[in-house]
Amino acid sequence: MLNRACRFFPIVRILKETVPADARVLEVGSGSIGLGEYWKGSFTGCDISFSSRPVSNMVAIRCAGEHLPFRDQSFDAVVVSDVMEHVPPPLRRALLSEALRVCRRIVVIGYPCGPAAFGIDEELYSAYGDKKRTPPLWLQEHMLHPFPDEDLITQLPNGWRKVVIPNETLRFHAWLSKMEMSRTLNYSFRFLLRVVPGVIDRILQHVNQEPSYRKIFVLTQEEQRHYA
Repeated sequence: MLNRACRFFPIVRILKETVPADARVLEVGSGSIGLGEYWKGSFTGCDISFSSRPVSNMVAIRCAGEHLPFRDQSFDAVVVSDVMEHVPPPLRRALLSEALRVCRRIVVIGYPCGPAAFGIDEELYSAYGDKKRTPPLWLQEHMLHPFPDEDLITQLPNGWRKVVIPNETLRFHAWLSKMEMSRTLNYSFRFLLRVVPGVIDRILQHVNQEPSYRKIFVLTQEEQRHYA
């Protein structure tokens, strides 16, 4: 629960500073919740499947991220959060290209980045095995492919620029992931996020440093104000 807040709080903050509340927002690989937990406006969520009824402010579209069924520049903002590591490496650049194609203002892409982040998840996967527990599906999928690194987003089309933001130190992510193996702690985190979300957000900003588990790439059209 707190892990989701760690990755979505910065993204929502970026969106609030760069697009209006009624902006057309697309989330690629949203699942059934995605941004809807923290973004109050309506948005389009697309994924290859939805495990439950999508949240009320999501228009759900079933599709693959590397073949988006939308016209060029259909959305003000596109979000791709913790998706790239689940995509086979040969398809990652196609997904990036599609996200840029359908967006006219800002693309925000976050993912666990590089071998050190992969090593953290390998340790977590082993911890589940040591406790004779089945790892969650997302963690099983993390073990299928090497994590993308920063080189995935180096050559952008003309007119786009990039800002890179660290998200969760390696040490903090390792600690938090093991804490979230406890159902009691997960409920406690959920309660705190409901009661004092602003306080939790301010605390979490202090762990967005290098060496980081995840990096958030903010891609903007040159004529638009970029996040820094």
